[in-house]
Amino acid sequence: MGFVEATKTCLTKYFVFSGRAARPEYWWFVLFVVVVSVVLAVVDASLFGTDPETGESSQVLTPIFQLAVVVPMLAAGWRRLHDTGRPGWYLLLPAALSIATMFMLFSGIAVFSVLEQGADDPEALRGPAALLGVTGLMVVGVLQLILSVLMIWWLSRPSQEGTNEYGPPAA
Repeated sequence: MGFVEATKTCLTKYFVFSGRAARPEYWWFVLFVVVVSVVLAVVDASLFGTDPETGESSQVLTPIFQLAVVVPMLAAGWRRLHDTGRPGWYLLLPAALSIATMFMLFSGIAVFSVLEQGADDPEALRGPAALLGVTGLMVVGVLQLILSVLMIWWLSRPSQEGTNEYGPPAA
């Protein structure tokens, strides 16, 4: 399967999360998304210029494109994991870790705010709170790195031979 065929297949299977996707189908589509995003970023910078205060280019077309391809990217990755014999929901693990991290950060802020109001010396809580927060972020950062490497490993594995629980091999 070539670049054009893989792109057409993934866009045709926009909402298809069942079945399998071979390595070329997935990785050619990833290349398509990256190349179009880079081209649109250059077009955005050319058409809409940069903010003189921040030096950042105004992004209009790139985010629209990336929103349009988030579902087919997720579906293609889901099917790719199926092709390696793994459940597609594994693709959501890095996002789930990020959401859990945000929840824990906000919970920690709320807890230390309540503790701070009842303490005789609120300044004494800031050191332990900062230490706990930094340590937690370091642990989550390492876990996120491990999950990301593991996800790339899984997505780059060869197809499982023959028919598996997710269907016959992708054509």
